[in-house]
Amino acid sequence: MMKQEAATILNKKKCFVETPVGVLELVEDGKGILSLSFGPSTAAEKIPEEDTPLLVEAKKQLGEYFLGHRKEFDLPLSLHGTEFQMRDWQALLAIPYGETRSYGDIAKMIGCPKGSRAVGMANRCNPVAIIIPCHRVIGSDGKLTGYAGKNKALHIKEYLLKLEGAL
Repeated sequence: MMKQEAATILNKKKCFVETPVGVLELVEDGKGILSLSFGPSTAAEKIPEEDTPLLVEAKKQLGEYFLGHRKEFDLPLSLHGTEFQMRDWQALLAIPYGETRSYGDIAKMIGCPKGSRAVGMANRCNPVAIIIPCHRVIGSDGKLTGYAGKNKALHIKEYLLKLEGAL
């Protein structure tokens, strides 16, 4: 293991949380939540498991969300992405609980009116699904489209939208 990789891993901690949509893996880097994965991720397999105060709070807030008591998350995030991705993720955070927007709506919001496909790709790269609510983005025809980078995860998107009363 290279020194830089070892130092990067030392700053990171992970935990797992059971939810109605399966086990989620949360990773933080000392500054904020770095990732939320559906199940264990290969990218985080060398990261030590530890219930840090931030991860404990994230688990608490996710629990409240799944009980229907939390409408938005109040967690520091440690996001890394392109300028376009960062604009997309900020726009997703502006979608109110229980509402949806189309990929085209998001593209217009971030000043790229013909960028629906680019929005879809940026959503696919969202490192903290649920917390940054990419599940609230649907097709312009009202149909559910890909979620969490996998079409097979549409049942999760549907579950989250039903939980929020958007379906």
